[in-house]
This record gives sequence, C-alpha cells and structure tokens, in this order.
Amino acid sequence: MTITRELLLPRADGSLAPYAPGAPSAFAKPAGPPRSRVAYAAAHVVADPLADHNPTLDTRLDWEATLAYRRHLWDYGFAIAEAMDTAQRGMGLDWATVQELIRRALAEARAAGKSDLIACGAGTDHLAPRPGLTLDEVIAAYEEQVGFVEGAGGRVILMASRALAACAAGPDDYARVYGRILAQVSRPVIIHWLGDMFDPALAGYWGARDLDAASESCLRILADNAAKIDGIKVSLLDKDREIALRRRLPAGVRMYTGDDFNYPELIRGDDRGYSDALLGIFDAIAPAAAAAFAALDAGDLARYEAILAPTVPLSRHIFRKPTYYYKTGVVFLAYLNGHQAHFHMVGGQQSARSVVHLAELFVLADRAGLLLDPDRAVERMRCVLALAGIE
Repeated sequence: MTITRELLLPRADGSLAPYAPGAPSAFAKPAGPPRSRVAYAAAHVVADPLADHNPTLDTRLDWEATLAYRRHLWDYGFAIAEAMDTAQRGMGLDWATVQELIRRALAEARAAGKSDLIACGAGTDHLAPRPGLTLDEVIAAYEEQVGFVEGAGGRVILMASRALAACAAGPDDYARVYGRILAQVSRPVIIHWLGDMFDPALAGYWGARDLDAASESCLRILADNAAKIDGIKVSLLDKDREIALRRRLPAGVRMYTGDDFNYPELIRGDDRGYSDALLGIFDAIAPAAAAAFAALDAGDLARYEAILAPTVPLSRHIFRKPTYYYKTGVVFLAYLNGHQAHFHMVGGQQSARSVVHLAELFVLADRAGLLLDPDRAVERMRCVLALAGIE
C-alpha cells in the first residue's frame, strides 16, 4: 500500500485544500559556530504530557527532551539563550522550574564542552506586580535571580521586568535599578528590551511610552554602565529603530537583534555596522539559519539571502499577533520534526493557535525547507487535524 503525503488542510475561509510537502530538508550541520556574527537561539521547553498534575497551574517538564533540544541547537553551531521568554518565562514557567532548568542546562553545557555557548535569563518574574511595590523589592528580586545564575556558573541575560514597569515613576527609576544590578555583576551581561507586543505588561519600559524618549533613556543607561554590558537585545519588530539604536551604542556594546520579522537584513548589516542575533525564531529554523551563517562567513551574500528569504514568511506567521503566543508555533514545528513525541506545552498553550494557523505553518515550513522528514511530518499533522475533526 502506498502512503500518500497529500493532506487536506483547513483554510481561513473554512474550506479544505489539498497539499503535499516536497523533499526533506537538505541543510547540513556546520563545522562550528558562525565566525562573522554571534548567534544565540532562545530555546523552548518541552512539557511532560504524562505528568499527573493540573497543566494550567503546575509545571512539569520532560527534562530529557528539553535538554536534547539544546544539544540539537549546539549541533547547528548556536549559542543557547536559556530560560528566556521562548521558554515561557512569565507564561507558565515558574521560578522553581527555571532554577532547575538553568542548573541542568549549564551542567549539560559543561559536559558537552559548550560552556561558552550559553547564557541564562535573570529577571524578577517571581515578584508579582502589585500596589505598593517598591524599587528596593525589584532590586532584591533582580539580585536573587542574577545571583542564582552567576552562582551556578552562568552568564546573565538581564531580562525586562514587569515589576519594574509597574512601579517605576520614570527614567530615573530605571537608571537606579539597572545601575545597582550592573554594579554587582561579575561579567558583562546582555540587556533585554522586550517590546509590549511580546509582553503587554512591559509597555512604557525605560520610563516612557514614547519610543523615542524610551530609546534615549535606554541609551543613557547603556552609556553609564558600558563596561558591564556585552550588548543589548532589542525585540521591538522595528528595523529602523534598531538600526538607529545600533549606530548610537557605546563602543564595545553589541546590538543583538531580536527582530523576528527583519532578521536577514539586520544581521547582514550595512556599511555602518550589523546586528548580532538573539532570536526565538532560530529555535525553529536552526538548520536554515546555520547554513545562512556559513554562507555569510564565506562572503556569499546571494546564498545567505536565498536561504533566509523563505524563512521570513514562516517567522512572520509564527510571530503574528498576538505575538506572545509565538511559542506555540515554535513547539509545533519541533513536534513535526520529531524533536518531541507530542504537542503539549506548559500551561496548555498548544491551544493558543488555531488549527488553521498550524496548517499554514506546516506549509510555510515546507516551503522554507525545514521539514526534516516530510513523511513523519505528514503523519503528525494528520493527528492534529483529526483532533480538529478533519479526517
């Protein structure tokens, strides 16, 4: 019996359309990390679907599958941005589990000889915003998490703080908090500016809702603390603003693009500089992105562009509004490609995107050459479609 790859996929107008994926992904693993850029992939976590718990309230991870995905990203030359928003920080992953994730990931990195290819998110997400919250409490929360990461031997990515956004009266409060924390770190950190499209609770970060004013506040903090800052990751989905910021960074401070819409152009750069990368989409497109970096290292800009161009529609789809549910698409593609045996997420967030959205993701991943085994991907897509009543 011949098994056909053709599926009937749901469309936005309610109809079903036939689709058959093409050839398997042909991207080879690189010889090592990129040479011309620093490239971090923010890695997702894998829920344990067999845990006997309340999946909307409690967190249980499948540790082997979670760590195996880090090994997969290292195999493609990426550094790991651990315990970031892609790992559902602030969207289901509690602080106790974050600590265990960081401990295990750092141990895995040491065992694999990859200790220089991992950095870990430290924030204040164990401190809930509330009336009467003080800056001293925010500082103490940051100190706890930064101290944990550094105490475990990790490098810090200083995450944006909902608690700080809730209680800061203006730019001076941000300067006070960041100045206190950066004065204490043992090695330069990566600052993370996460836009409110990723987390509405971060609206008005740096003390102003006007992004021009917020940029000035951020740049002052970077200049005042440049010796303690490796770079800043900017996730505003605004390439022109990122380029403008990049051109004004203090000497020695990197721009890490967090723009999942415009990353090919920002990483390629121009005659006045380029962005390094710390991206959630690299979790999903690692084989293609690694091949593109190899082309960039070789000076083959045409191949660099040709590889990444079809990944952009996929990324824009995964990160479409509401943007903060992009994790669902990232995990779904990992499921299609056999990196995990199920499509279950922390907090039940596999339900955060429609089956129509997932069907389009399947098509776009295929067009980008990112289905590692199309037969397996079809089989798994059929299971998801069957749950939606599509036989």
